[in-house]
Amino acid sequence: MDKIKQKLLRRSRHLQRKRRHYRVRRKVRGTAERPRLVVARSLKNIEGQLVDDDAGRTLLGLSTLAEELRDFKPEGDNRRVEHAFAAGKLMGERAKEAGVTSVVFDRGGYKYHGRVKAFADGAREGGLEF
Repeated sequence: MDKIKQKLLRRSRHLQRKRRHYRVRRKVRGTAERPRLVVARSLKNIEGQLVDDDAGRTLLGLSTLAEELRDFKPEGDNRRVEHAFAAGKLMGERAKEAGVTSVVFDRGGYKYHGRVKAFADGAREGGLEF
């Protein structure tokens, strides 16, 4: 990378996350037997997708904006983390219905902490192995 691009990457949080995501993606690859569970996070919501990289298609997708999760009322102090856990659990259940039991987790350049960790824990409780 040239020096100008490196300076831009240091300035922008979004571009720093993109760089981390590319670094993770070099090592993580999804197949039909073991798809990649991708996590995307915004300030209020979280989204997960099961991706088959060999075929280049998305097998299953879920967001906290899904109809089943719109009426979800968390009880604790950290509502977004609880919502992410519920989304991960529903994602795991839907994946099992589709015949997927084992996945590769792609944290998408985010730290494995907070909502991303809660989504992963929920997916494990829903029946996925990774």
